[in-house]
Amino acid sequence: METRDELRPLWSISDAEKHQMINEYINTRCTKQSIWYKYTGRQEDHGRLLRWMHSLGYTDPYSRERYRFTEQVRDMSLPKPEKLPKEYSYEEAQMQQRIAHLEKQLKEAELKAIAYSTMIDIAEQELKISIRKKSNTKP
Repeated sequence: METRDELRPLWSISDAEKHQMINEYINTRCTKQSIWYKYTGRQEDHGRLLRWMHSLGYTDPYSRERYRFTEQVRDMSLPKPEKLPKEYSYEEAQMQQRIAHLEKQLKEAELKAIAYSTMIDIAEQELKISIRKKSNTKP
């Protein structure tokens, strides 16, 4: 357990020491907590070291956002793999599924049209009335 005598007051840390702490964090790949403990005697920095980095113009080379961005840039710069004739990419597979779905819908619509036409033909024959609209009539 830490005692008050071991803890260094945060207001006593100069800008030069802040720069030293930040440079040690960047260059040695030590954790922020270990560097914070080394200079202040406290276990947790509560984000102070990171705030100091931003206020003094440093960028955190180990931040997740920076890593994700550099990974995306690296992925964009890689050459695209050549497509093989029998293999489909994800987009092509989705398009093939969509085409199959639309073809199925078209077949169902054609069967419905045939069924309706047959139903009208049967109704016209049995009831002996004209159901279909004549093509030359005015609306």
